[in-house]
Amino acid sequence: MDLAEIVRQYWPLILLALWLGYKWWNSKRVAALLPELKKQGAVLVDVRSAAEYASASAPGTLNIPLQELGGRLAEIPKNVPVVLCCASGTRSGMARMVLKKNGYQQVFNIGAWSNFLR
Repeated sequence: MDLAEIVRQYWPLILLALWLGYKWWNSKRVAALLPELKKQGAVLVDVRSAAEYASASAPGTLNIPLQELGGRLAEIPKNVPVVLCCASGTRSGMARMVLKKNGYQQVFNIGAWSNFLR
């Protein structure tokens, strides 16, 4: 079996592996930037549900569930970095798109909320 045949046969798995690898790499990159982002006054936003947030959360995070984000944008300043988290990085990725679409310039997805604890 040549490489082209392997890619044709396994492209969904390859794509999934690449996506998961990107999410992992990006969360590590944002975690490394976090001290500098905090010095710049970053707002840390957890977009999990209120129940998830109540069960466990990182200190200093603001809970704005993803489904409420559009109606609560006024709570997030546009002139400082915004670092988003959720349970796995998927909802915070969607929240990043919402904020970017609404004119936020510095928006970072750290992935899982526990990445704030490192």
